[in-house]
Order: sequence, then C-alpha cells, then structure tokens
Amino acid sequence: MAELEKGPTGRRRGRGARERILGASQQLFREQGINGTGMDQLCAAAEVSKRTAYQHFGGKDELVAEYLRRFDPSVLSGVFDRTDLTPRERLLAAFDVSPGTPLCPYIAAAVELHDPQHPASHCARDYKKAVAARLADTAREAGAADPEQLGEQLALLIDGAAARTQVLDADAFPTAASIAAVLIDTAIAAGEDGRPEEAPS
Repeated sequence: MAELEKGPTGRRRGRGARERILGASQQLFREQGINGTGMDQLCAAAEVSKRTAYQHFGGKDELVAEYLRRFDPSVLSGVFDRTDLTPRERLLAAFDVSPGTPLCPYIAAAVELHDPQHPASHCARDYKKAVAARLADTAREAGAADPEQLGEQLALLIDGAAARTQVLDADAFPTAASIAAVLIDTAIAAGEDGRPEEAPS
C-alpha cells in the first residue's frame, strides 16, 4: 500500500514528496532567489507539510545543496559528450548559450549565500572546478599547448559572459566566443609548434 501524507490543504497525497519539493525549489529559487524563498512558500508550492519537507531534507541548507546537484550532474554532457564535433568545436559550443538563459545557478547561489562553508557553496565550487577540468580535457584532445591553462581561461570567460549578460541584459556570449576562438587557436598552434617533427618515412 502506498505511503500517504497530508499536504498543507489537508489532501492526502501519494509518494513523490521529495521530487515535488525539489521541483518547487528549482522553480522558486531560480525565480525569486534562495533567500527570497521561505520554507512555508516552498511547502505550499510542493503541496507538502513542513514536517514532511524536514523529513526529506534536514533543513533549507541541505535542500539548497541538493537543488544545485540536480542541475547538471554530468557537467555539460550536451556539449562535451558530442561525437559530431571536433574537440575545438566542442570548446566553442560551451559558449553557445541562448540569451534568455537565467544566470548560472551555481554563481547565483554563491553570490546570494555569502558563506564559503555553506553546503551549496561547496557544490558550486566542485561544479565550477569540474567544468574547468572538462574544458582542459577537451583542450588536451584539441592539442593545446597548456590545456589546464586554457581550461581555466575558457571557464573564466564563460562565467564572465554569464554575469555580464545578466547585469547588462544583453547577450555577452558572442563576444566571449570570439575571444575564446583566439585563445583556442593560439593554444593549438603553440601545441603544434612544440611537437617534434615526424621523421620522413
């Protein structure tokens, strides 16, 4: 028999409270911020009681961390796992962000929380490091001279473009992509110059 719970309106509901809470958090945290969303409002949107919410998540901090983990657990797989693109093209595809995309949730959470020890801040740091690492791995595939440095440079460009787009309400990604192309091509050319010449057969 399915486990039942009572939501705030007294209706009995079936399983799925955890997913409804996470779904409501993804909508409300993106729309009005983490600090601007109270647990009462979140529980009402998820149609669960606060008691049920705290049974699934020890507190709001834990919920915020799980909310971030859900965004992109595979780290931009839609870019880096594409087999139809060359490594160079995959690096540039990371800048193919539609103008209406909200600010990166990891940046938004880190800025809003102001606490480097918050569980969500740890998630944000881990994710940003993972993005730079995937960029570096792809740069290595492309033959870049210093893939780690290029990965960090491109990660910085992506985050800078995301923040500038939000602040200016104007798409900064095309400009960032043009800068990225110069960095990528320079790094690949340097990598080619540093390779030993093949002996004639």
